Amino acid sequence: MVGGLGARARAGRVVAAVVLPLLVGVAACGGDDGDDAPAPAAAGTTAAATTAPPALDILVTNDDGIIAPGIDAVVRGLRALPGVTVTIVAPASQQSGTGGKTSPTTPAHHDAVTASGIKGTAVEGFPADSVNVAFDVLGLKPDVVVSGINQGQNLGPVVDLSGTVGAARAAAAHGVPAIASSLGLGPSYDYSQAADLVVDWVTEHRDEFTGGSGAPLDTVANLNIPNCGTAKIRGEEELAHEAAVPDMSTALTNGQDCASAAAPSTEVATFNAGYATLTAIPAKPAQ
Repeated sequence: MVGGLGARARAGRVVAAVVLPLLVGVAACGGDDGDDAPAPAAAGTTAAATTAPPALDILVTNDDGIIAPGIDAVVRGLRALPGVTVTIVAPASQQSGTGGKTSPTTPAHHDAVTASGIKGTAVEGFPADSVNVAFDVLGLKPDVVVSGINQGQNLGPVVDLSGTVGAARAAAAHGVPAIASSLGLGPSYDYSQAADLVVDWVTEHRDEFTGGSGAPLDTVANLNIPNCGTAKIRGEEELAHEAAVPDMSTALTNGQDCASAAAPSTEVATFNAGYATLTAIPAKPAQ
């Protein structure tokens, strides 16, 4: 499940809120004089009601550790959505670069808080361990799993090394849709634009999340947001995953230019030209 970020026609637009339709109750018309004016609403009734979105359970994890600023930012963004329950189960410490590794025995877990004090569970293991503990030990049944927001991009073949992606893949193995989200390398990190895009993706797909059938999924979504500092990203692009990159340094280093006028068509080049990229990556690593 990937689609949701628009083409360049939507450049620069970040959707941060959901506008809910308003269902207007219509009072019965009538009266002795045949007047067409609506009759007053009966006592105890309202003239309008708001339709509520379906309830949504979201599991949030990462590979930077539960205290990292990226996971705190996306949790705060997701908690602002109506009708959601957000549960955090993440590594107790930094676990970048651990891919989909798991511990030989179930790791310990304990109560912890994020950088802003939001309660969650810290797991003394890898990112994929955290997801497995959430499902198999804590008995959680999320509708969707959000992994990240990671510090540093996860593009091209680098995805197989990413603990952020490893956690999303662990969710797919449990039959639950997932998105791995990462903010590009830079001299400083403001996760607000990245968090907005993750919230946007969850919002656009909300009606599609079914709570998981238990059947493993074939792909996970991989969202990378360039680090533009105080500037706005140029837009969002949905692209094919670039499994091989001629120059790996372009996928790993801070080559992003958010003032670029280039319009490339490949994942890494598009990211480095200042666009957020959304790809579907295999739910299992290449090897």
